[in-house]
Amino acid sequence: MKSRESLVRLKEFQVKEKQRQLSQLQLMMSEFERMTKELENQITFEEKKSGISDPTHFAYPTFAKAARQRADNLQVSVRELKVQQDAAELALEEVQAEFAKAAALEERDSGARMRA
Repeated sequence: MKSRESLVRLKEFQVKEKQRQLSQLQLMMSEFERMTKELENQITFEEKKSGISDPTHFAYPTFAKAARQRADNLQVSVRELKVQQDAAELALEEVQAEFAKAAALEERDSGARMRA
């Protein structure tokens, strides 16, 4: 049956698409974490250079303040991406189950056609 073959191809495409989306989320998270570490190193350097490590001090370096805010924003983004990653993993599992079902039906049908 052509319709079952189409269904199997569709489900296979959906699985690959979900895997691609999940991979992109993981790549973004690792990139954001790398950027956060870089910013933290720059903050430490600026604090050592100025001799002021208290962000509330009136002479705290402006660059360090901005970098700290950016690092905090990146951490928030990582947490939000983690939520998206969890949802994408669940969606991938569902699509993989649907693909397995469709593939099993197609295999059963092609086996029945071979016997007939």
